[in-house]
Amino acid sequence: MVEIPLAVHRRTCPLCEAMCGLKIHVRGDEVEKITPDADDVWSKGHICPKGTTLGALHHDPDRLRRPVVKQPDGTFKEVSYAEAYARCDELLAPVIAEHGIEAVTAYVGNPLAHAFDLSRYVGILIGMSGIPMIYSPGVVDQWPKNVGAHLMYGGMWKIPVPDVQRTDLFIAMGANPQASQGSLMACPDVMGEISRIRREGGRVVVVDPRRTGTAAKADEWIPIVPGTDAAFLMAMVHVLFAEGLVELGHVAELVEGGRDAVDALGRLAGPWTPERVAGATGVPADRIRGLARELATTRRAVLYGRIGLCNQEFGTLASWLVDVVNILTGHFDVEGGLMFPLPAAWTVSDLPMPGLEKGAPNFGRWRSRVRGAPEVLGHVPVSCLHEEITTPGEGRIRALFTVAGNPVLSSPEGDRLDAALPRLDAMISLDLWINETTRHADVIFPGFSALESPHFDDMIWMFAVRSGAKFSPPVFEPVEERPGEWEILIRLAGACLGTPMADLDVATIDDGFFDVLAMAHGVDGAAARAHYTEGGPMRLLDLQIRSGPFGDRYGEDPDGLTLDKVRSRPDGIDLGPMRPRLRDVLDTESGRLVLAPPYITADLTRLEGRLDRPRPELVLVNRRHLRSNNSWLHNVPNLVKGTNRCTLLMHPEDAAGRGLADGDLVRVTSQSGSIEIPLEIDDGIMTGVVSTPHGWGHGKDGARLAVAATRPGVNTNTLSPGHLVDVLSGNAMVNGFEVTVTPATPWEPVSERTARPGRTT
Repeated sequence: MVEIPLAVHRRTCPLCEAMCGLKIHVRGDEVEKITPDADDVWSKGHICPKGTTLGALHHDPDRLRRPVVKQPDGTFKEVSYAEAYARCDELLAPVIAEHGIEAVTAYVGNPLAHAFDLSRYVGILIGMSGIPMIYSPGVVDQWPKNVGAHLMYGGMWKIPVPDVQRTDLFIAMGANPQASQGSLMACPDVMGEISRIRREGGRVVVVDPRRTGTAAKADEWIPIVPGTDAAFLMAMVHVLFAEGLVELGHVAELVEGGRDAVDALGRLAGPWTPERVAGATGVPADRIRGLARELATTRRAVLYGRIGLCNQEFGTLASWLVDVVNILTGHFDVEGGLMFPLPAAWTVSDLPMPGLEKGAPNFGRWRSRVRGAPEVLGHVPVSCLHEEITTPGEGRIRALFTVAGNPVLSSPEGDRLDAALPRLDAMISLDLWINETTRHADVIFPGFSALESPHFDDMIWMFAVRSGAKFSPPVFEPVEERPGEWEILIRLAGACLGTPMADLDVATIDDGFFDVLAMAHGVDGAAARAHYTEGGPMRLLDLQIRSGPFGDRYGEDPDGLTLDKVRSRPDGIDLGPMRPRLRDVLDTESGRLVLAPPYITADLTRLEGRLDRPRPELVLVNRRHLRSNNSWLHNVPNLVKGTNRCTLLMHPEDAAGRGLADGDLVRVTSQSGSIEIPLEIDDGIMTGVVSTPHGWGHGKDGARLAVAATRPGVNTNTLSPGHLVDVLSGNAMVNGFEVTVTPATPWEPVSERTARPGRTT
């Protein structure tokens, strides 16, 4: 018997911002194991449990490999691409003919940030089709960051990141890199960096309502009442001005309005004393003062705020103040502070939106039909989608595209969206699985597994603590010839314009798309196309690299990068740490940094009202786990085995006061809904705060996720009231809203709680 040789493929993990280098050990068409790549110039051997499961994801028997079309009895049937195209045409044509393109929308999920085809071509589906607007998890995740970056620096993706690899004081607020591996901060082995800081005599401080895995490894955990981070940060700003600790360094000369603008901010901070906010935040006044002094007097220091600051009542204020505190303490655009990355390849997503160039605060240009929610950076809250589908009248959504998304589990009031989706006349999805959302689709086109697709991170290098480049070729070819995901997106856009999907001239449209992007980056598209024999995302990636800051610009700089040069270095190319570049980044109308945008500071009045508001008995916050990635990975046996992680965390004092014991099944109720979930008592969470994980709620009829169905958990977004948002950004407030917790129905003994699914009502 001839032994099949073992092949080892180098690859970048596409599951999160850490971008870990992997070695995929393959024998024949089977992945035997996945190990860290110690030679990877970026991650240097770091890996997390998720990265080891790409083989399981590829081999998952539930993963779609061919298009499926829903039958009259509600089941799905595998069909050819020609049949799937024809069914899409049949579904879309009457909707658009009778109701116009305004009746069509799309939901695009966050896997797009890591997907080779989708990240580069989803813009064609949106732009070419004429869809007026789309929905995305951006307004659940980080829209306050985008609003602040847009107004302060002139672009919604100009988001500075902490130079954690060179800092001596790292203060993290609302962030848990132990579980996330970093978020809007691409850095390999963040927890290793935290250990390094402490080992070298520095300090790590975590400000969070829960003693997270990151807080457990820090020098200090400062508990804070959810939703009061902006008040805490305003008090820090007060201390900086009151004690003469403001020192902007070289940034001072780039501030619009100069010293007058800085002084005006000082006057705004005047009333925000630590004593005034201590009661609301739960942080003693002397600790606020001490932390402000420590940050101001440490030479290399940085304050980092992430998702817990974004998806709360004052998300934009809190996110803006993170940047402000770094600016005022001289820790902005300097080594060890908050800095702007320099990606080797620009991202297709970073194009100015018409009407929003140069940081214009031109929001609310239109409002959602039903709720009247104002548009912010082209989005309204994703919780608007279900009401736009179900509410009669002109403009009702009748057709929906979903691209790599599962909003039934990932969106506030996802249970209501679940009930709304059957009301659509047409739903077409591009996805790897029949999940809780796509089970409602009429047609599902299969995506490519991570190991069937090339990989070069599009957006993630925008948040990276070092510049670099790495290309990963596919490990496997698809079982049979299939059109690329990029081609499907182009054909769907054409169908919205009345061209049958099968008849669309994909190559011509792709050429035009290439030319537009080339022109936006100072390249003659037609001349550049002469370098290639075929189009698609590989051609586009070469353009991104060649016209990027390190590129050869098609021969102008013979030493510059091209895709071929990057491919020749399978362990990647390290292009160095971040460097001061604020002057180059700024693209506001004045060309200067807008320190205190009036659109944001106007919300301080609303924040003042929060200080005197009575604190509810219990509020809820979300959490995630190292082995989870939203709802993506719960069909992988190795990642869901062991103790049940879908539990409600509660402090012992809160549990005792309600007569509750560890392992009890409890009912959690908000103004939006109720769930039943096992209780886990934990002294690492503040009194008055409870916590549930997001991404669960599997086991729905029609979904095809066999492993996830055995441990379904419960959908915490049932509790999230869709109308509760940060008013400046429209970002969902999924942290800090009031809940009650009471005993639920009897359950099995505590010893059996690992299999408890929980219930949603």
